[in-house]
Amino acid sequence: MGRKRKGRDISGWLVVDKPAGITSTSVVNKVRWAFDAKKAGHAGTLDPAATGVLAVALGEATKTVPFITDALKAYRFTVRLGQATNTDDAEGEVIGESDMRPSDDEIRAALPRFVGDIMQVPPKFSAVKIDGERAYALARDDEEFEIAARPLYVESLEMVSRPDADHVELEMVCGKGGYVRSIARDLGEALGCLGHVLTLRRVWSGPFEAEDGIGLERIDELARTEELDSYLRPLEEGLADLPEVKATPEGAARLRNGNPGMVISSEAEYGDEAWASYQGHAVAVGIYRSGELHPNRVFNTSA
Repeated sequence: MGRKRKGRDISGWLVVDKPAGITSTSVVNKVRWAFDAKKAGHAGTLDPAATGVLAVALGEATKTVPFITDALKAYRFTVRLGQATNTDDAEGEVIGESDMRPSDDEIRAALPRFVGDIMQVPPKFSAVKIDGERAYALARDDEEFEIAARPLYVESLEMVSRPDADHVELEMVCGKGGYVRSIARDLGEALGCLGHVLTLRRVWSGPFEAEDGIGLERIDELARTEELDSYLRPLEEGLADLPEVKATPEGAARLRNGNPGMVISSEAEYGDEAWASYQGHAVAVGIYRSGELHPNRVFNTSA
């Protein structure tokens, strides 16, 4: 019989405005400790040097993590033109330099090739697995290897500002699995000047925005207090991109037991993935079919 996990049965989302210099895993561990929560996870890793939205799920909200991970996200970042690094960001060693600097018009003209459904090769210093090994581990050992290109949907990529000849600030909205470092690297190569990411901030992720986030210092100040609990957002916010259906009392009872339950729909169509609510609380996520929801995730929340 396994050991019972210690901590509180607390559920919801905490939007953290992650500072630079800390890993996403460390942020999650800090949040879990501060709430004395049994379970915590996050939706979408940020590199240690990156800042911005890190959405941390507690308790039952961890079941909604995939929906935030799959949602569109916006990044604002600065590209250092004229230099390539082995990590594709400012943390790495410079491996190439160029005196060429593109004009603003040349940069704008190059951006459309990175919009839409594109193929992207992740950085060699990334968590991608190569024959069971993390790419960054192989790269640190100076091993030779190739990473296969993978699909990425980019909704938009726009130039925000040009502070000087060596730097350009961009904003990108993209889907799951995008590497901003690869965009900077590939843009630099396309422009013939090389490039890497200097600064990176995730502005929003699905329904969560950086300006609404709480900082780590504030989390430390309020740890283990009711005031910190007030920053928690409902787990239902993680389901914002799915249509909602209303469960009947009998339907809610059946859904909580993992069985198809009767629902009333004003948004979902046959075959849609949807979430069922009862008395304002999420009961389950599943497939909507002819007045019933067939659950694949059930939430153990009170209603």
